[in-house]
Amino acid sequence: MNWKAVARWLIAALYLAAGYFHLANPQPFLSIMPARVPWPDTVVLWTGVAEIAGALAMLQPWSPALRRAGAVGLAVYAAAVFPANINHFALDMARADGGLGLAYHVPRMFAQPLLIVLTLWAGTVWPRPHAS
Repeated sequence: MNWKAVARWLIAALYLAAGYFHLANPQPFLSIMPARVPWPDTVVLWTGVAEIAGALAMLQPWSPALRRAGAVGLAVYAAAVFPANINHFALDMARADGGLGLAYHVPRMFAQPLLIVLTLWAGTVWPRPHAS
């Protein structure tokens, strides 16, 4: 079984769904965005577009270079939105009811770096393939 292909499809499905929801229902994403981010509506729109574009780049079969570019783009994106995840964590923990709680947020904090590494691996970006 080609585990990289399986991982690419899973990652692409995740980002396609996330991109769709960014475009179809931006309010939950707007509610967790740090206040210092300018033009939040525009940022949410373009993050949805970026997720979809990166997912499609990772799935296309004809260009390994485009697949790698999609993986790099999604990895950079995941790192860039990490402050919003931290902000969401802080907002929830400040709520009287605890929001989604530690059982949601703690795994999410660990999952984000793992998703970055998995995306780079599945996109054949890291570790660099050896020349034969």
